[in-house]
Amino acid sequence: MNSSFSNVEVVLVHGAWADGSCWNNVILPLRRVGFAVTCAPIPLTSLRDDAAALHRVIERVNGPVILVGHAYAGAVIAAVHDERVKSLVYIAALAPDEGETVADVFYRTAPHAEAPHLAPDAHGVIWMPEEGFARAVAHRASPDQHAIMTAVQRPIGVQCIQEKAPTPAWKTKPSWYLLAKEDRMILAETQRFMAERMGATIRSHPVDHTPMHTAPDLVVDVISAAARATLSK
Repeated sequence: MNSSFSNVEVVLVHGAWADGSCWNNVILPLRRVGFAVTCAPIPLTSLRDDAAALHRVIERVNGPVILVGHAYAGAVIAAVHDERVKSLVYIAALAPDEGETVADVFYRTAPHAEAPHLAPDAHGVIWMPEEGFARAVAHRASPDQHAIMTAVQRPIGVQCIQEKAPTPAWKTKPSWYLLAKEDRMILAETQRFMAERMGATIRSHPVDHTPMHTAPDLVVDVISAAARATLSK
């Protein structure tokens, strides 16, 4: 156990079509190196709602916070402004600038050939087609993992991707970015554009869109590096 992490809280934020269980493979490894860990449940109803839900979680934890967001949650972690948040970690995540929407950055390039067609249903929420998990969301994961992801998926509200982002926290806080070179949901080109724009420390690896499932040790390493660099100052 790394005693320097003993008072540090890692708050993990899931993206669309997921819940806190998407972090199952990294929770215990993070705890083993000394972090306290919390998975923040967000409602996936609007960017504003999700940021408010995340802020309520941060209010409950103690000590300095490392915020970690996957995919859509990159927009959510940047929409929260709290002095206890010391750094932001993006795991193949979206990072709209002030006045941009999640859709603006998600659709800035043509989609991958294996990317699913996404559209809201009659209730204004977007579901992931079952084949989308195996073909694009987690194409390096096992069939069993695809079945679990399909079973637990939660839809994302249209407002999440259409609401304009506030001034992002990455403008004033250090950020780290795990760039997934084999991502079929958010293309590597788009990830690099966002990561370079925010001045993030970039770790680029040949992983899919969900490295927390398929390369959990790498995710733990990036989070640990962010904590060491931030808390040594």
